[in-house]
Amino acid sequence: MIYRFHLNLEFTFLNLFCKLILSLFHQSFLAFLLEWMLKLLLDIIRDEASPPSLIHLAFQFLYIISKVRGYKTFLRLFPHEVVDMQPVLDMLVCQNPKDCMTWETRYMLLLWLSVTCLIPFDLARLDGNISSIEGGSRASTMDRILTVAKSYLIVSDKSRDAAAVLVSRFITRPDVKQKRMADFLDWTLSTLSKSSFQTMEGALVMDGMLQALAQLFKHGKREDCLPYASTVLECLDKCKLSESNQTLLRKLGVKLVQRLGLTFLKPKVAKWRYQRGFRSLAANLQISGDGPITQKTDNTGAVKEEEEEEEEYDIPGEVENVVEQLLIGLKDKDTIVRWSAAKGIGRLTGRLPKELADDVVGSVLECFSFQETDSAWHGGCLALAELGRRGLLLPSRLSGVVPVILKGLTYDEKRGACSVGSNVRDSACYVSWAFARAYDPMELRPFVQQIASALVIAAIFDRDINCRRAASAAFQENVGRQGTFPHGIDILTAADYFAVRNRANCFLNISVYIAGFPEYTQPMIDHLVQMKINHWDGVIRELSAQALHNLTTQAPEYMTNEVLPKLLSLAVGTDLHTRHGAILACAEITHALSQIAEENKRSISSYLDEKILEGLKQIHLELYRRQLYRGLGGELMRRAVCTLIEKLSLSKMPFKEDPIIGGWQWLINDSLQSLHLVSSNARQQTKESAVYALAALYDEYYCIGEEGANPAQQDQLVKQYISGLQSHEEMVRCGFSLALGALPKFLLKGKFHEVLEGLKTVTSISPETLSFAQSRSDGLKAISKVCQTIGVKGDGSPNEYVCKNNVAQIYNILLDGLNDYTTDSRGDVGAWVREAAMTSLMEVLLLVTQTEPELIDTDVSKQIMCCVAQQSAEKIDRFRAHAGSIFLTLLYFSNPPVPHIPHREELEKIFPRSEALTFNWNAASQAFPKITQLLGLASYRYHVLTGLTVSVGGLTESTVRHSSQSLFDYLKNIQNDMDAMNNFCETLLQVFEDNLLNDRISVPLLKMLDQILANGCFDIFVTEENHPFPMKLLKLCKEESRRSKNVQKLRSSIAVFCGLVQFPGDMRKQVLFQLFLLLCHPFPVIRTTTASQVYEMLITYSDIAEPDVIEEFMTILSDTNWDTDLTLLRKQRNYLCDLMKVPKPLLVTKNK
Repeated sequence: MIYRFHLNLEFTFLNLFCKLILSLFHQSFLAFLLEWMLKLLLDIIRDEASPPSLIHLAFQFLYIISKVRGYKTFLRLFPHEVVDMQPVLDMLVCQNPKDCMTWETRYMLLLWLSVTCLIPFDLARLDGNISSIEGGSRASTMDRILTVAKSYLIVSDKSRDAAAVLVSRFITRPDVKQKRMADFLDWTLSTLSKSSFQTMEGALVMDGMLQALAQLFKHGKREDCLPYASTVLECLDKCKLSESNQTLLRKLGVKLVQRLGLTFLKPKVAKWRYQRGFRSLAANLQISGDGPITQKTDNTGAVKEEEEEEEEYDIPGEVENVVEQLLIGLKDKDTIVRWSAAKGIGRLTGRLPKELADDVVGSVLECFSFQETDSAWHGGCLALAELGRRGLLLPSRLSGVVPVILKGLTYDEKRGACSVGSNVRDSACYVSWAFARAYDPMELRPFVQQIASALVIAAIFDRDINCRRAASAAFQENVGRQGTFPHGIDILTAADYFAVRNRANCFLNISVYIAGFPEYTQPMIDHLVQMKINHWDGVIRELSAQALHNLTTQAPEYMTNEVLPKLLSLAVGTDLHTRHGAILACAEITHALSQIAEENKRSISSYLDEKILEGLKQIHLELYRRQLYRGLGGELMRRAVCTLIEKLSLSKMPFKEDPIIGGWQWLINDSLQSLHLVSSNARQQTKESAVYALAALYDEYYCIGEEGANPAQQDQLVKQYISGLQSHEEMVRCGFSLALGALPKFLLKGKFHEVLEGLKTVTSISPETLSFAQSRSDGLKAISKVCQTIGVKGDGSPNEYVCKNNVAQIYNILLDGLNDYTTDSRGDVGAWVREAAMTSLMEVLLLVTQTEPELIDTDVSKQIMCCVAQQSAEKIDRFRAHAGSIFLTLLYFSNPPVPHIPHREELEKIFPRSEALTFNWNAASQAFPKITQLLGLASYRYHVLTGLTVSVGGLTESTVRHSSQSLFDYLKNIQNDMDAMNNFCETLLQVFEDNLLNDRISVPLLKMLDQILANGCFDIFVTEENHPFPMKLLKLCKEESRRSKNVQKLRSSIAVFCGLVQFPGDMRKQVLFQLFLLLCHPFPVIRTTTASQVYEMLITYSDIAEPDVIEEFMTILSDTNWDTDLTLLRKQRNYLCDLMKVPKPLLVTKNK
């Protein structure tokens, strides 16, 4: 097994190495390189002294090379002298067909033999006198090769493919075909008829037979194969391969059928085929005037003359059967079968008379019925491309073909929750590409506008990137070959192969540029309305609505008079997706028209008549009447109508004091109230849509002149939203929190204190709301929004402004959010709260800085900067990056600068202004070397060390590595500075003491202490006995691990105790006492861990006792099974205590 593993590993390495080497060389040098490599390998194979394993390795190399370059190219390089025939054949006969480890050898030998058997001599000359000495006879070379080929046609490995190649070359030899061709075909057809594709063995046998027949009819001469073609076709019909579920068998069946069809027909070039006069791009450009017309006339005349001279001959009846099977193959469910059938249709049609060929084209066009599947459409497109590429699709057929291709470019058939048709659209682009190369510009001139518009639409509005790129490539080919596409070069510059890779960019930006050309504007708008707003993918519907918004400026009248009336009827239709897309489109187009009206200093009513305005209001009323806000699709309708409300409000529609406003407000409030009933993946979008709609609606329709809001209405709204903050559903709290944050200033006037108290309740943690992290996050965001809305005034009223009486409360609420480390089954959900708290702190602090900087005192500024610095030292990359970005924003804000930032000058040296924008906080390797430098600044030391503790003692390997290395580097730099070391140690002890029994901090802290002690960072204290720092550290570790059942914490404590042994004095015995206690811990895993760690400790610190004591101690540790009964282990433990002169732990009996 080990030998095989090494061989497989070696083969994989050689495979990659050969592919790399061969890909590096230019084609001209590659031929020389292949010959050189082939000669070296064949020398090894021919050498009789070479062991079998080396020969097989050489064949493996040959296989890799043939796989990289293709066996057809490689075959030409094989030696094919007469002297090579017998050695290759003998070597092949000696192989074991069942050996799965040497299939490469057999494969290459069969290929080699397929070249060698082409020697231009009768094979009988190689046999000499075949009579043996005993009077018997041995098989001839011809029979031996045929026997080997037959045996390998039924194997299960790749040798079967090489055997088919051998058969096709061997059977078609002049001497072999006379004697063995009929017998071989009889054997093949007999084997084929006896096999069944229902079994694995039968499928393998049929695969070999079909490959052999296909290769044979490909390489054999027509006159040799024609007598057997009918029999083979009849046998193939009986096999019913089209019913097989084996893709490869169906493909081989189609391939063989087309070869039989080509055998039935005489090989000739159809004289009636269409030939384009000029093929070069330079010639196309030169004949841009009257040249193409002349060319077309000459070509037509030539075709007529050739038609008169066309030779007439009878077409065998079997050709109809062949064509029928190929047409069935065009509808196969697998692409490779359809592609093979399409090529067969093209080859066969080229040998048919014009009338029959036209019938074939007509049959192909029947694939494009809407009763057919996407497979038939795809196969039909491939066939049309092949026919057009070969000049077999005459210009007279273009009027029927082009509409089909245009439908194919937008083919999209819905299947359940998705759709099929991307392969059809891709193949339709291929047809357009082929037609560009096949036809003269004058032939396609009547269809240029349609094709150009369809390709542009596919290039920018298709959902799939491969289709967009295919359409762009086809458009480019038409621009270059035809030269008649309107604004072709300009469009190609904007929508090239690489530009169309981003879908949003195509819909929102490139489309606007192309719509600037009038030939494309209306087709693009019509496509979005007819095909995209009802798309099954919601993202496409949203992008389409936004695209219509951007295109409105190009055709405002068309949008108003044609598009909007159509969309209004669709917005209340029966289909859910169409209804959703139409409502979004109405919203976006109306908003765009309002912007145009505003630019022209006109009202929106000048663009929209009374009927359209009434239709926009009826959307909500109709949906409400039909109860479409409930049940399946209700979430989509709520989001869409909320977007409609937002856009109509922003558009300043003349709906003030209209009853529809009450209906819209009901929808917004009901959506916020029922957020917990919305599916989890749609909650965020529904919440945002409702909040945006609320803000726009209230701002436009609830302000009564300069007086502001109606007092009764204001009281009702604010009380309703504040009461929603007390809900037992988290999402309801989220919705109403953001709703309060979105209220306009006139609705918050005199209510700020009430709103702030309500939001404070949302952001506080209680046992019932511990898991409501999302609502706390949204509450903090709402506080920031409300503060920005009402503004700052130092001596203002707490009910009206952010002022000196409430600013401290706001800071405290936001700072409390930075201490939210709630975790549940979703992970560290408190990170959402901390992120929102940091963002809100920055927004509020900058707001106060810009308006009333005197409201920021030293303590507040210090607390905010230190807390943000702590977050920038923690372990989660995304939140660390967010905190670091906020830290630098506050540091370098200059309009005006944030006051009272501690150690500003030192911070600007650590984080230069030039690096502020480019610094990558996500990369631990860049962030932690900077962060650890803050340990030298007294104001930041405590918080930064707290954050670093979580990172150094974390689980992520890269974070632990870079954070710990940065900490060690800092500690080594201050080894000679006793004051700095004492300050660090005091801070470390303070962090430990403040977080005793807080596993989030204490467990990583113990891991960090273990690393620090192991790296000798506290060696400066080793020279002094009973130094207060290690004594205090030991006391805290004992307190942390006492009565703990946390295995991870206990293991980390053991490591710290072992590290503390290095400090001399009385504490050493205290440390050993703790370790001896753990040797008899109730958990076996703790006992074994302690024994192992103590053993390693004695090796490291061998000076803590006499050598003979250490040796005996280590022997007992290693020989004792610490998983056994505690009664026996206590005796061993007590003996160890006596050895080390440490008091024995006493067993305390618990009182009942």
